[in-house]
Amino acid sequence: MDLKLKIWRQPSAHADGKFVDYQVHEISKDASFLEMLDILNEELVNKGEDPVAFDHDCREGICGMCSLFINGRPHGPDNAITTCQLHMRRFKDGETITIEPWRAKPFPVIKDLMVDRSAFDEIIQAGGFVSIATGGVPDANAIPIRKQNADLAMDAAACIGCGACVAACKNASAMLFVSAKVSQFALLPQGKVEAKERVQKMVAKMDDLGFGNCTNTYACEAECPKEISVTNIARMNREFLVAKLS
Repeated sequence: MDLKLKIWRQPSAHADGKFVDYQVHEISKDASFLEMLDILNEELVNKGEDPVAFDHDCREGICGMCSLFINGRPHGPDNAITTCQLHMRRFKDGETITIEPWRAKPFPVIKDLMVDRSAFDEIIQAGGFVSIATGGVPDANAIPIRKQNADLAMDAAACIGCGACVAACKNASAMLFVSAKVSQFALLPQGKVEAKERVQKMVAKMDDLGFGNCTNTYACEAECPKEISVTNIARMNREFLVAKLS
């Protein structure tokens, strides 16, 4: 496959950026999207040019680091995947592919396609934890939990914090991410101790960091690689209301 790439190049968060055109040739349709970028960067290095900076780690759809906006969609033209799981067979020979970083104020550009997503870490640090006694591991059956609640908690905990929900939202809202982290504890007895404090602190931190409000467009759910449900947002709103009224 021969492709034209329009890639956002930006030296730093405080510098101006622009799209730069590149050509890649003889790309296998079975190559992953990140492998295609590796090939481009190898060519740029061989020419003595600065390679394109992009974030990645596991390349197995687990870490959530490969945050790219591809042809107008977070993680590209496929459903329930991260960028590293996107393959070039999803594109046509001769196609032009536009590649951008996440566009959100709380996710400032570090360089080129890399953004700083430490805002998510700050939200977790504000309340996304449970207090447990140290010591031996308790028996798995010591605390009975309804299977339905356990399944819902595990579904919420599947969130990898990639930021696709923020990138997809017209308001750059982090509600899906925050609600998933609230829900994974709110549904379990271990999370009840800090429940009221947790939701208030995490929501306050989300607002302080400049994330937008949710207007229920469901774009976050549609683009989430782990298919986190917006029902978690409703649960977080209930948790928040109860905490405020009690």
